[in-house]
Amino acid sequence: MFGAKLVLMAAAAATSLGGADPFIGRWKLNVAKSRYVTGSAPREQVETLSVEGANLRVQVVGTTADGVKTLVSYRVPYEGGVGRMDSESSSAYDGISGKLLGPKEREISRLKGGKVVFTAHAEISVDGRTLTVASKGVSPAGTPVEAHQIYEKID
Repeated sequence: MFGAKLVLMAAAAATSLGGADPFIGRWKLNVAKSRYVTGSAPREQVETLSVEGANLRVQVVGTTADGVKTLVSYRVPYEGGVGRMDSESSSAYDGISGKLLGPKEREISRLKGGKVVFTAHAEISVDGRTLTVASKGVSPAGTPVEAHQIYEKID
């Protein structure tokens, strides 16, 4: 009985944290609609966001313009704060922090040696099907990037 209550309480907590969160799901970059001021658009990129306990888990898998596979995976406290990098194919980052700015607005900062080297400001559209990200700093490939990216929800 106690175990069942614990499972229900955990499920309720996960639902309250991420159940209605429009960020949760998989998002595919629409390269044609995205604009890169500096840096090159990737061939493809998919972001997967989920809730794990009190954390937002983010995994970004892609292929650069020149065919190099990239992976950036991290967890940040759902309500914001310093998180941790899980695994990645890049040495461009060694830390992460995030902020919840509103129900449809978040910001992350990727760090290297304690210094912010990349920021991304993300907003969800009114219909919940489009994620717009304004980013600037060092890309996973270690090169400068400034972009206005458009992602579409795929599930």
